[in-house]
Amino acid sequence: MRKSPKSLSVIVPCFNEEESLPALFERVEKVAKDWPEDYEVICVDDGSGDQTVDLLREQHGRDTRWKLVVLSRNFGHQAAVSAGLEAASGEVVAIIDADLQDPPELIKDLIETWREGYEVVYAVRKKRKEGPIKKAAYFCFYRLMKSMTEIEDFPLDSGDFSLLDRKVVDTLVAFPEKNRFLRGLRAWSGFRQTGLEYERSARFAGEPKYTLKKLLKLASDGLFSFSGVPLRLASYVGLLVSFFSGLGALVFVVQKIYPEPFLAMGLPIVPGFAATIVTVLFLGGVQLLFLGVIGEYLNRIYTEVKARPEFLVAERVGLAKSR
Repeated sequence: MRKSPKSLSVIVPCFNEEESLPALFERVEKVAKDWPEDYEVICVDDGSGDQTVDLLREQHGRDTRWKLVVLSRNFGHQAAVSAGLEAASGEVVAIIDADLQDPPELIKDLIETWREGYEVVYAVRKKRKEGPIKKAAYFCFYRLMKSMTEIEDFPLDSGDFSLLDRKVVDTLVAFPEKNRFLRGLRAWSGFRQTGLEYERSARFAGEPKYTLKKLLKLASDGLFSFSGVPLRLASYVGLLVSFFSGLGALVFVVQKIYPEPFLAMGLPIVPGFAATIVTVLFLGGVQLLFLGVIGEYLNRIYTEVKARPEFLVAERVGLAKSR
């Protein structure tokens, strides 16, 4: 078993979390006594429009172990976590949201599991206090993701709440891609990984920051970044449609040459205008659907080729300019 880590960095992405931050400060202060003495909490403000930054500045003034990275605008949750990973200096690095759905009290258990020799310890949601539709959507997404990717041990029901060894953090920071799905990159990177079950609470305060649009983007980033199945599916559907089209054409040819058996079965030979329209519309819909799939991949290639940074930092409080 490893010794306890000498230092810990805790990354907290924040977006309009003024209602949750006082409770977060209080709970972290209580549990930090179980952490390594050398710890830091790096809060990444992702373009908040409320008092989030002011509260974080005040907290840094009270305790310099609380540090702040202010992004120039809202770049999204995954970019904010990436900014935190880039700034973190700890031997182990924990990622946790500011809304207290993921309990900071569990970080101690994550560290104990890391001591057993694991390099990635991710928290698995065995129970979550959310609506049935959202629960079902998450359930289906993770299993669809696992079935469509080539990552062997892709964790089910696991978000970004996790503890990473220093070598894993350095690996993730070095990845050049812009459309990041960090829990997928975490699994893809390998290393020795394990899960730790917990019950996920409801938000402490405020409204969920992951809107339907943002959730769909996160899901598409995961699927299109780690799977070529949608492209292969286009080929399979094309072959299937071609097969049935050829079969239908053969039936029409036989019907034209030998109409008697069809008439005997009560199948009149009439111009197939309606069938033609339905077939054309169906094939047109299939083509547009898979043009959209190809467009998703092209859009990601376009984003990567531009090589713009994933995020821009406007200010650092308590941190050096760069690691």
